Amino acid sequence: MTNAQRFSGGPEESPDSPWSPEAVRAAGPEGLARLLGDVGHALEEVAKDPGDLFATQGAERSAFVDLMTSQQVIRGAQDALEARTVVALAEVTRRDRTAAARDAAAHESSAVPSQAVLDKQAGGILRRDLSLITRCSPSAAGSTLASARRLVSSMPKMLDALAGRKVSAQAAYAVSGAASVLTEEQCRSVDEALAARLPFLDGAGVRGWRAEAAAAIMELDAEGAALRHRRARRHRSVTLTPGEHGMARFSAHLPALDARLLHKRLSLEAERRRAGGADAGHSALMADALVDTVLGRDGAMDAVDLDVGVIITDRALFRPDAGDAAQIEGYGPVPAEAVREQLRAVTTPPSSTEPDPFGEDGEETRAVLRRLYTHPATGELVAVEARGRAFPPAMAKFLTWRDTHCRGPFCNAYTRQHDHIRPFSRGGPTSVDNGQDTCAHCNQKEHDAASVERIEGSGGTGHRVAWTGYSGITRVTGPTRLLGPRSPKHQDNATDRAGPQPGAPPDAAPQEDEGG
Repeated sequence: MTNAQRFSGGPEESPDSPWSPEAVRAAGPEGLARLLGDVGHALEEVAKDPGDLFATQGAERSAFVDLMTSQQVIRGAQDALEARTVVALAEVTRRDRTAAARDAAAHESSAVPSQAVLDKQAGGILRRDLSLITRCSPSAAGSTLASARRLVSSMPKMLDALAGRKVSAQAAYAVSGAASVLTEEQCRSVDEALAARLPFLDGAGVRGWRAEAAAAIMELDAEGAALRHRRARRHRSVTLTPGEHGMARFSAHLPALDARLLHKRLSLEAERRRAGGADAGHSALMADALVDTVLGRDGAMDAVDLDVGVIITDRALFRPDAGDAAQIEGYGPVPAEAVREQLRAVTTPPSSTEPDPFGEDGEETRAVLRRLYTHPATGELVAVEARGRAFPPAMAKFLTWRDTHCRGPFCNAYTRQHDHIRPFSRGGPTSVDNGQDTCAHCNQKEHDAASVERIEGSGGTGHRVAWTGYSGITRVTGPTRLLGPRSPKHQDNATDRAGPQPGAPPDAAPQEDEGG
């Protein structure tokens, strides 16, 4: 991996340099502001008029790669410093507002507003100042303040990862926002869990980090996750937002499983229309199918049976306090509460006094519980193999269930294609081990990446794929971890869900158990 370059005379060579960490700390916020101001002014002038700095004649490509890498190092440190600055500014604003209120009341305690009122006033002042300084809306400024406070006070390891550019600012703030429902102690536990996952999330995008945070939160607070889902379900809605150029945004806030079924049905219809000769884009055809069907126009979609993968442990299915997240294909983790009732309905025969929703053939058509074992160390689904070039339907479905979204680094897209990591034309087998789910863009990896290869790990690192660009920088991606590290309250029952027992081969094919 390319490293950021340093100027000669930097902190390693001159401890007394104003750039050394010791000197910067000693200078205080005023000194750091002056230092950044000087650098910012120089960079602004160079950005406006770079002269021959970016002349490419005779320049090596590596020089610009190094420059970009150094810029990312600075950006990571700046993002973390900004979070600390926002929190410090909030505390100073609160202090000054309280002091001003006491002075105005001539220090008569009865005339001083309550601390809650003063805190609210200070929050309003800070939101407005942040809005004006950063050119964002007051609402966004308030969200930034809340997330920054959480990172600084309760999630120090995530903040360190941000400073070291191991996560992007978008990912760090998304994780912090997801943890807003937790206590400070629970936030610290989530921070510890995510820090342990850092080596496995090198190539994860914002969607992947949100999924990791959601799974960790459900594990810590199973009862709260179920309660929040029940409350959120009551607020399902449809909204219409005017857009530009005679367009509008029509959106629906739905339970995750229903939303994923709806999205998959529209996607399948779009594929059918493309195969029939339609030349519009995939998303446009999905929109057309939605409008045609809802309004009853010609070309409305026919009713079909849809198959959306839901991966859930048997413990979570029958024990509400298990804390295991369910995984919905193409969506990610949801509280088990979100799918438990639907799954019970199709796996449990009705009582003698209830009508069978499947009619007279209910016993023959009722769904069968299929238990896909996970790797005992990694918590990932394990492998099967085929000989043809195309992935067989069962294997293709397996890839989708294992990966849940595109495996390209930092890609948040839905999966569209099943990809051979080592191309079939170069001897790559059609197997789960050599397969991954990607979007259409990331499936062009042979053209836009220097190499993409399956790497062998140790210590239960699971299915890892290294993506290396022509810059020489490598990012490693892995599938969604279905089962996270168990908290102490669940350790006593860990063997209920660990998959193959010790001694079983780690790459054993998926097993099936049948039950009523």
